[in-house]
Amino acid sequence: MSGPASAAEALRRLREGNQRFVSNVRSLEAMASHSRRGGGEDGQQPMAIILGCSDSRVPAEIVFDQGLGELFVIRVAGNIVAPSQVGSVEFAAEQFGTRLVVVMGHSHCGAICATIDQLIEPQPHHSHNIRSIVDRIRPSVEGLLETDLRHDREALVARAVRANVRTAANHLRHGSALLERLVEKDGLMIVGAEYSLETGVVEFFDGVDGVAEAE
Repeated sequence: MSGPASAAEALRRLREGNQRFVSNVRSLEAMASHSRRGGGEDGQQPMAIILGCSDSRVPAEIVFDQGLGELFVIRVAGNIVAPSQVGSVEFAAEQFGTRLVVVMGHSHCGAICATIDQLIEPQPHHSHNIRSIVDRIRPSVEGLLETDLRHDREALVARAVRANVRTAANHLRHGSALLERLVEKDGLMIVGAEYSLETGVVEFFDGVDGVAEAE
Protein backbone atom coordinates (compact mmCIF):
# COMPACT_ATOMS: atom_id res chain seq x y z
CA MET A 1 0.00 0.00 0.00
CA SER A 2 1.55 3.33 -1.05
CA GLY A 3 1.52 6.46 1.08
CA PRO A 4 -1.51 8.73 1.31
CA ALA A 5 -2.21 11.15 -1.53
CA SER A 6 -1.50 14.83 -0.99
CA ALA A 7 -4.45 17.20 -0.85
CA ALA A 8 -3.62 18.54 -4.32
CA GLU A 9 -3.38 15.04 -5.81
CA ALA A 10 -6.64 13.95 -4.19
CA LEU A 11 -8.44 17.04 -5.46
CA ARG A 12 -7.14 16.42 -8.98
CA ARG A 13 -8.42 12.85 -8.87
CA LEU A 14 -11.82 13.95 -7.60
CA ARG A 15 -12.14 16.53 -10.37
CA GLU A 16 -11.16 14.00 -13.01
CA GLY A 17 -13.61 11.46 -11.58
CA ASN A 18 -16.43 14.00 -11.62
CA GLN A 19 -15.63 14.85 -15.24
CA ARG A 20 -15.98 11.16 -16.09
CA PHE A 21 -19.29 11.00 -14.23
CA VAL A 22 -20.64 14.05 -16.07
CA SER A 23 -19.52 12.52 -19.37
CA ASN A 24 -21.23 9.22 -18.43
CA VAL A 25 -17.91 7.37 -18.53
CA ARG A 26 -16.77 4.96 -15.80
CA SER A 27 -13.14 4.24 -15.06
CA LEU A 28 -12.13 0.59 -15.43
CA GLU A 29 -10.26 0.80 -12.12
CA ALA A 30 -13.38 1.92 -10.22
CA MET A 31 -15.53 -0.78 -11.80
CA ALA A 32 -12.91 -3.45 -11.15
CA SER A 33 -12.73 -2.50 -7.48
CA HIS A 34 -16.37 -3.47 -7.03
CA SER A 35 -15.47 -7.09 -7.75
CA ARG A 36 -12.67 -7.08 -5.15
CA ARG A 37 -14.89 -7.02 -2.11
CA GLY A 38 -12.54 -9.27 -0.15
CA GLY A 39 -9.41 -7.18 -0.73
CA GLY A 40 -9.68 -4.81 2.20
CA GLU A 41 -8.53 -6.97 5.07
CA ASP A 42 -5.22 -5.12 5.31
CA GLY A 43 -6.90 -1.80 6.05
CA GLN A 44 -7.91 1.26 4.12
CA GLN A 45 -6.21 4.39 2.87
CA PRO A 46 -8.90 6.70 1.47
CA MET A 47 -7.57 9.63 -0.54
CA ALA A 48 -10.31 12.04 0.57
CA ILE A 49 -12.84 12.52 3.33
CA ILE A 50 -16.24 13.62 2.03
CA LEU A 51 -18.75 15.20 4.40
CA GLY A 52 -21.89 15.29 2.30
CA CYS A 53 -25.65 15.39 2.51
CA SER A 54 -27.74 12.26 3.03
CA ASP A 55 -29.79 13.08 -0.09
CA SER A 56 -30.19 9.85 -2.06
CA ARG A 57 -29.29 11.63 -5.30
CA VAL A 58 -25.77 12.55 -4.17
CA PRO A 59 -23.71 9.38 -3.58
CA ALA A 60 -20.10 10.58 -3.40
CA GLU A 61 -18.48 7.41 -4.76
CA ILE A 62 -20.60 7.61 -7.93
CA VAL A 63 -20.42 11.40 -8.33
CA PHE A 64 -16.61 11.22 -8.20
CA ASP A 65 -16.36 7.85 -10.02
CA GLN A 66 -14.26 6.23 -7.30
CA GLY A 67 -13.94 2.61 -6.33
CA LEU A 68 -14.11 0.79 -3.01
CA GLY A 69 -11.71 2.16 -0.42
CA GLU A 70 -11.02 5.47 -2.17
CA LEU A 71 -13.31 7.74 -0.15
CA PHE A 72 -14.17 8.02 3.54
CA VAL A 73 -17.76 9.25 3.33
CA ILE A 74 -19.78 10.88 6.11
CA ARG A 75 -23.38 11.67 5.18
CA VAL A 76 -25.85 13.66 7.22
CA ALA A 77 -28.88 15.78 6.28
CA GLY A 78 -27.76 19.26 5.28
CA ASN A 79 -24.05 18.24 5.49
CA ILE A 80 -24.07 19.77 8.97
CA VAL A 81 -21.13 19.58 11.38
CA ALA A 82 -21.99 18.19 14.82
CA PRO A 83 -19.55 16.55 17.27
CA SER A 84 -19.98 13.11 15.71
CA GLN A 85 -19.10 14.45 12.26
CA VAL A 86 -16.06 16.30 13.62
CA GLY A 87 -14.95 13.11 15.34
CA SER A 88 -15.38 11.08 12.16
CA VAL A 89 -13.24 13.54 10.19
CA GLU A 90 -10.62 13.57 12.95
CA PHE A 91 -10.54 9.78 12.98
CA ALA A 92 -9.95 9.43 9.24
CA ALA A 93 -7.42 12.26 9.04
CA GLU A 94 -5.38 10.91 11.93
CA GLN A 95 -5.84 7.17 11.44
CA PHE A 96 -5.41 6.98 7.65
CA GLY A 97 -3.34 10.09 6.91
CA THR A 98 -6.00 11.40 4.53
CA ARG A 99 -5.13 14.98 3.67
CA LEU A 100 -8.18 16.31 1.82
CA VAL A 101 -11.56 16.99 3.43
CA VAL A 102 -14.45 18.03 1.18
CA VAL A 103 -17.65 19.48 2.62
CA MET A 104 -20.13 18.96 -0.21
CA GLY A 105 -23.57 20.52 -0.38
CA HIS A 106 -25.91 20.27 -3.33
CA SER A 107 -28.47 22.32 -5.21
CA HIS A 108 -32.09 22.33 -3.99
CA CYS A 109 -31.10 20.84 -0.63
CA GLY A 110 -34.19 19.76 1.30
CA ALA A 111 -32.62 20.51 4.68
CA ILE A 112 -31.84 24.06 3.55
CA CYS A 113 -35.40 24.51 2.26
CA ALA A 114 -36.84 23.16 5.51
CA THR A 115 -34.72 25.59 7.51
CA ILE A 116 -35.86 28.53 5.40
CA ASP A 117 -39.48 27.47 5.78
CA GLN A 118 -39.08 27.13 9.53
CA LEU A 119 -37.54 30.59 9.83
CA ILE A 120 -40.23 32.22 7.70
CA GLU A 121 -43.16 30.39 9.28
CA PRO A 122 -42.19 28.36 12.38
CA GLN A 123 -43.94 25.04 12.80
CA PRO A 124 -44.19 23.37 16.23
CA HIS A 125 -44.49 19.81 14.98
CA HIS A 126 -40.81 19.13 14.24
CA SER A 127 -39.18 16.50 16.40
CA HIS A 128 -36.31 17.51 18.65
CA ASN A 129 -33.87 15.67 16.39
CA ILE A 130 -35.07 17.40 13.22
CA ARG A 131 -34.93 20.74 15.02
CA SER A 132 -31.31 20.05 15.89
CA ILE A 133 -30.49 19.90 12.17
CA VAL A 134 -32.43 23.08 11.45
CA ASP A 135 -30.70 24.84 14.33
CA ARG A 136 -27.27 24.04 12.91
CA ILE A 137 -28.21 25.37 9.47
CA ARG A 138 -30.06 28.42 10.85
CA PRO A 139 -27.00 30.70 11.31
CA SER A 140 -26.14 30.36 7.61
CA VAL A 141 -29.66 31.34 6.53
CA GLU A 142 -30.87 33.98 8.98
CA GLY A 143 -28.74 36.82 7.62
CA LEU A 144 -29.80 36.09 4.04
CA LEU A 145 -33.45 36.51 4.98
CA GLU A 146 -32.65 40.10 5.92
CA THR A 147 -31.57 40.88 2.34
CA ASP A 148 -33.48 41.23 -0.93
CA LEU A 149 -32.97 37.50 -1.45
CA ARG A 150 -36.04 36.91 0.70
CA HIS A 151 -38.09 37.94 -2.37
CA ASP A 152 -36.42 35.36 -4.64
CA ARG A 153 -36.82 31.85 -3.29
CA GLU A 154 -34.60 30.12 -5.84
CA ALA A 155 -31.73 32.57 -5.38
CA LEU A 156 -32.15 32.41 -1.61
CA VAL A 157 -31.84 28.62 -1.53
CA ALA A 158 -28.82 28.70 -3.86
CA ARG A 159 -27.01 31.26 -1.72
CA ALA A 160 -27.95 29.45 1.50
CA VAL A 161 -26.55 26.14 0.22
CA ARG A 162 -23.13 27.72 -0.27
CA ALA A 163 -23.27 29.70 2.95
CA ASN A 164 -24.02 26.49 4.82
CA VAL A 165 -21.07 24.71 3.18
CA ARG A 166 -18.73 27.57 4.12
CA THR A 167 -19.98 27.50 7.70
CA ALA A 168 -19.42 23.75 7.96
CA ALA A 169 -15.94 23.95 6.42
CA ASN A 170 -14.95 26.76 8.79
CA HIS A 171 -16.28 24.76 11.72
CA LEU A 172 -13.95 21.92 10.79
CA ARG A 173 -11.02 24.28 10.26
CA HIS A 174 -11.42 26.10 13.57
CA GLY A 175 -13.55 23.85 15.79
CA SER A 176 -11.07 21.05 16.30
CA ALA A 177 -7.60 21.41 17.77
CA LEU A 178 -6.53 18.19 16.06
CA LEU A 179 -7.68 19.28 12.60
CA GLU A 180 -6.29 22.77 13.09
CA ARG A 181 -2.89 21.28 13.88
CA LEU A 182 -3.01 19.03 10.82
CA VAL A 183 -3.92 22.02 8.63
CA GLU A 184 -1.07 24.12 10.00
CA LYS A 185 1.65 21.48 10.14
CA ASP A 186 0.78 18.42 8.09
CA GLY A 187 -0.81 19.41 4.78
CA LEU A 188 -4.47 18.83 5.61
CA MET A 189 -6.80 20.93 3.47
CA ILE A 190 -10.51 21.45 4.03
CA VAL A 191 -12.49 22.68 1.04
CA GLY A 192 -16.13 23.37 0.22
CA ALA A 193 -17.99 22.17 -2.86
CA GLU A 194 -21.47 22.07 -4.36
CA TYR A 195 -22.96 19.30 -6.46
CA SER A 196 -25.48 20.32 -9.11
CA LEU A 197 -28.44 17.98 -9.35
CA GLU A 198 -29.13 19.42 -12.81
CA THR A 199 -25.72 18.92 -14.43
CA GLY A 200 -23.87 16.45 -12.20
CA VAL A 201 -20.97 18.89 -11.92
CA VAL A 202 -19.19 19.38 -8.59
CA GLU A 203 -17.84 22.91 -8.19
CA PHE A 204 -15.14 23.48 -5.59
CA PHE A 205 -15.55 27.06 -4.38
CA ASP A 206 -14.24 27.40 -0.83
CA GLY A 207 -10.69 26.90 0.40
CA VAL A 208 -9.32 25.70 -2.95
CA ASP A 209 -6.72 28.46 -3.46
CA GLY A 210 -4.27 26.75 -1.15
CA VAL A 211 -4.77 23.45 -2.97
CA ALA A 212 -4.16 25.10 -6.35
CA GLU A 213 -0.91 26.56 -5.07
CA ALA A 214 0.23 23.13 -3.89
CA GLU A 215 -0.32 21.47 -7.29
